[in-house]
Amino acid sequence: MVCGGFTCSKNALCSLNVVYMLVGLLLIGVAAWGKGFGLVSSIHIIGGVIAVGVFLLLIAIVGLIGAIHHHQVMLFFYMVILFIVFLFQFGVSCSCLAMNRGQQVALLNSTWGMLENNTKENLETQLDCCGLLNNTDSQTQFNKDLLSCPASCKKIRKCVTCGELMLHHATEALKILGGVGLFFSFTEILGVWLAVRYRNQKDPRANPSAFL
Repeated sequence: MVCGGFTCSKNALCSLNVVYMLVGLLLIGVAAWGKGFGLVSSIHIIGGVIAVGVFLLLIAIVGLIGAIHHHQVMLFFYMVILFIVFLFQFGVSCSCLAMNRGQQVALLNSTWGMLENNTKENLETQLDCCGLLNNTDSQTQFNKDLLSCPASCKKIRKCVTCGELMLHHATEALKILGGVGLFFSFTEILGVWLAVRYRNQKDPRANPSAFL
């Protein structure tokens, strides 16, 4: 059977969805592992990662079942949802790659303000820093964070701000995140193309008069 045939399209689509299932399970496992070992205490972060993993797992299951049974309706919803995910992920990935330092500072400030106090304290302990940024715009918040900072550097009064440490690696991290996101977004558009192609192919083992 040639690679453009029914069997090849089916096997390729099944393989792609198995990879998506493994990625979804990995996300769920990493989130549970991080919570179990106390690496991340925020229920919002844990819940977000698990939600993404479950969503990806469900989409992969729909695509896998649709591919195995050549189910027209399931394949249709699969490719529509996957295309919407592609658009969203492609936009986010491009934003990560295009983000400058000023935008990184603004993002850190908004994210820091949404974090729970215990999450901030965990970060300060792990990074051995206090507060986010010690500047005019965030002086009040910095003084408040400094009072509750549990980092060991506070005892010797040689603490750097957590924002400085984060920004030091932010550009590299955003490039990696954007690159990985772009890579997976193109696998998603590949999945959409495979689903469209496979959906319109005839199953050679089916009744010839029952095509579509």
